[in-house]
Amino acid sequence: MLVVSGILIIIGLILLVVGNQVILEGVSQGNGIISINQDLTISGEFSSEEFTYGVYAVQIMEFKENTFSAKVFDSSDIEISSEVIESETMEKEFEIEQTGNYKLIIQSNSNEETQVFGAIGPLPDAGKKSLGFLSSYILIAGMIGIVVSGIYGIKKRKKSI
Repeated sequence: MLVVSGILIIIGLILLVVGNQVILEGVSQGNGIISINQDLTISGEFSSEEFTYGVYAVQIMEFKENTFSAKVFDSSDIEISSEVIESETMEKEFEIEQTGNYKLIIQSNSNEETQVFGAIGPLPDAGKKSLGFLSSYILIAGMIGIVVSGIYGIKKRKKSI
């Protein structure tokens, strides 16, 4: 039982790594310092034949209200999404209408320099997300198996004494 549990944990860890790579496939990430004079721009390639929706996310280290905004521009440089950032992290979906290069621009209206992280990419489908859940379940099953094996071993040892 201990060997099977160990194998389940190894399989779960492998699936966790593979699942994260599959989910983050096509996601462009970036970080940098922004201020009133400096924006952060992150670009990503999208295919309207492959994906219907995209998603962007922003994380701000020293968040201040009414200071930061995020905008997404399509391949024709038309603004398709604009959001005032109201918390330290935010995520929003947008529709992909045409194939091309989409840009996420994170801006600040403060003179203070602030570290930000951003990502833009296609919205993962349910099949890709389920791979992440499957790896978690297998990992948990392996850990439960190790705990049960340990309890069984301790009870068996007590009976033999």
